[in-house]
Amino acid sequence: MYEPLEKAIVLLKNQGYEINDPWDVVSAFEDKVARFAGSKYAVATDSCTNALFLCLKYLNATGKIRIPKNTYISVPQAIVHAGCGVEFVNKDWLGMYPLDPYPVIDSATCFHEGMYVDDSYQCLSFHYRKILAIAKGGMILTNDKKAVEWFKLAEYEGRDRRVPHAEMPAPTMMGWNMYMPPEQAARGIWLFEKVIKGETLGHSGGSHTYKDLTEYEIFNNLQ
Repeated sequence: MYEPLEKAIVLLKNQGYEINDPWDVVSAFEDKVARFAGSKYAVATDSCTNALFLCLKYLNATGKIRIPKNTYISVPQAIVHAGCGVEFVNKDWLGMYPLDPYPVIDSATCFHEGMYVDDSYQCLSFHYRKILAIAKGGMILTNDKKAVEWFKLAEYEGRDRRVPHAEMPAPTMMGWNMYMPPEQAARGIWLFEKVIKGETLGHSGGSHTYKDLTEYEIFNNLQ
């Protein structure tokens, strides 16, 4: 077994988590981040970009979505791939901003205790340049239990991640491959234990961090 995963399992068991399967490590990571951020639930994904995409698909988003013109390049791409249009606006932001008019929040550069915005679908990034720098990964914070059930199926090809492929029943929906594997969650748990004791929590970026995306030709026809 992957050594960091073994160590994470020992740590979690010592903290009172019941770990019977590697996927329990992912669930424990989700639980830790949800409690820390203040949401009822959290769903781990393979990136913040795909977390945003899944939120928009869950909400059946349509029409144009307004986002700051100074943001990460994958955000408007995720919006377009979700079937929506993009409207860039002049907006200063730090740590997070909404995908207006939907209750989806890009919080890729924010990580601190109690950060959850009530009744939103708040997306986190664990990119190597972020506060909790797993290397690649994301998470959706939400109070919507129904959404959690949908996200967990949607990110794992429409099936239960705990059921081995050889025993898999027919998928219940057309899904995507956007889940966080246990090995990444294990690294996230170790980093989380260190980060929450440090002094680097807060914001790691904002509108000042990113280029004006309207300068890129590929986005010219989105406005």
